[in-house]
Amino acid sequence: MTSNSFPILRRARKWWNRKSAENRDAFILDKLQDEAKKRLKSPDSEKPVLFFNASTRLEGMSLNSAFAILTSISLRKQGVNTIHWICYQGMTHCVLGTERTNILKRPPCSACIKQSNKTYKGASTLNFEYQPDVELAKKLKKMNFKELIEFESDGIPFGSLIFPSLRWILRVHHIEGNDSELYLFMEYILSAENIARQFINTLKRIHPRAIVLFNGQFFPEAVVRHVSIREGIRVITHEVGMQPLSAFFTEGEATAYPVKIPDRFLLNSAQEKVLDDYLQQRFQGDFSMAGIRFWPKIHGLDEDFVKKANEFKQIVPIFTNVIFDTSQGHANVLFSDMFAWLETVLSLIKRHSDTYFVIRAHPDEGRPGKESHESVADWVRKNKIEQLPNVKFVDSNEYFSSYELIEKSKFVMVYNSTIGLEASILGKTVLCGGKARYTQYPTVLFPRSKKEFEQTGQELLDSKVIETPARYPQNARRFLYFQLFATSLSFSSFLKPDPEWRGYVHFKKFEGKMLDPETNPLFKIVSDGILNSQPFLNEVKEVIKEEKG
Repeated sequence: MTSNSFPILRRARKWWNRKSAENRDAFILDKLQDEAKKRLKSPDSEKPVLFFNASTRLEGMSLNSAFAILTSISLRKQGVNTIHWICYQGMTHCVLGTERTNILKRPPCSACIKQSNKTYKGASTLNFEYQPDVELAKKLKKMNFKELIEFESDGIPFGSLIFPSLRWILRVHHIEGNDSELYLFMEYILSAENIARQFINTLKRIHPRAIVLFNGQFFPEAVVRHVSIREGIRVITHEVGMQPLSAFFTEGEATAYPVKIPDRFLLNSAQEKVLDDYLQQRFQGDFSMAGIRFWPKIHGLDEDFVKKANEFKQIVPIFTNVIFDTSQGHANVLFSDMFAWLETVLSLIKRHSDTYFVIRAHPDEGRPGKESHESVADWVRKNKIEQLPNVKFVDSNEYFSSYELIEKSKFVMVYNSTIGLEASILGKTVLCGGKARYTQYPTVLFPRSKKEFEQTGQELLDSKVIETPARYPQNARRFLYFQLFATSLSFSSFLKPDPEWRGYVHFKKFEGKMLDPETNPLFKIVSDGILNSQPFLNEVKEVIKEEKG
């Protein structure tokens, strides 16, 4: 056997292992669905709960598709009717099925439908297909890019609902509107209009009591969410939680992460210990998000950095974000986008030659397969930032200890990164340029305008001593604990990561009774949230009840 045979054998082994795991998953789901059918009431006995997640996967079992199917089976085991609304070539182009390098290429519908057939075998389903609107297509072809962004029909703002998906798939924020981008935008609008039209018809037939959606930002789910809210139907969105194999459910927008912390909620000594243990791992780079481990290794500040930094009066780190991330639509409040914020930061940099500024690119900006096409590295090169003697740029692929850098800093600037919350916990004053999950609470400085941001930055740089309010790190600890351990609902008893395909999962072996609310508190929480509008929280429910009382 030649050495060239080994890669072929490895690929064959990976293929076999994945197919075997998928067959086991299908067997587990079949068994669970059979058990659920025995408890299911007549389909016409009550309004169903509708599930829709066309943008969470093509092939395989993603985290969010696993959350949805397990939740729906749990509801069926309680006698609740559930229906999965499934795409059967219902779009000319979908978000995950778009290839940036070949925009004209159609999505892999046959593979997606095959996966849907395996996942939802035994479930109650309704499918939608693409039914073209020829007149709308003619109308859209005459529009320019600005007109497409502003396009509305039947009271639905298709252009604005679709634009975040366009940014996400192109991996940019600023879109030129060239021919291929115009084509893709038009096809997304045609697909979204088809979804809206068919979904409205579906609502007339089934009258759901609630709708459970993935994310709510990608255009298929965004359109369904918009129509549902307009029709007065409760919408629950879900995303990956802050812990491995965990979900976040909310009646708000999952990507905005709305969190309501009870005023009386304070960490006890056991909770403080749990948080400290988590932070110790985090500060060493030992963490993952949505099945992705960002830091394979991490190293401290080297001798050259320390020597250079010692030439300056003070150090100020600047932590950026991924420009196309779905959180950015919520973040852009003071500034039109992160790069507009960086321009203001640059003006501060140029006025303070006595300060060593360290610009840190987000580690996800260079993730293979999801590389940003409008990156901080590009911005740094364009503006010749590294020619400035008081600036160091740390790229996304440099495993540089951000936490050690924070310890040595005077204060910290962030756009809306989670590291702003952690810097506050470490006792540093944090100046935010974008609205973040945690800016809803007094944890950091979040000015009310661009002008106020610049003034605050100037004051912090010029001040001899910065006194951080004691309540900031205290509130930051409360918020971080709450989103880690109260809002993140763990599915780890049911799921395990795919060893090769990051962000995808397989099912563990478990008894069907584990999906019963009486047996597993997880499904008590999820069921109460979907059916009875209770908070999707692991703990502190008693505190909430006392506050309401």
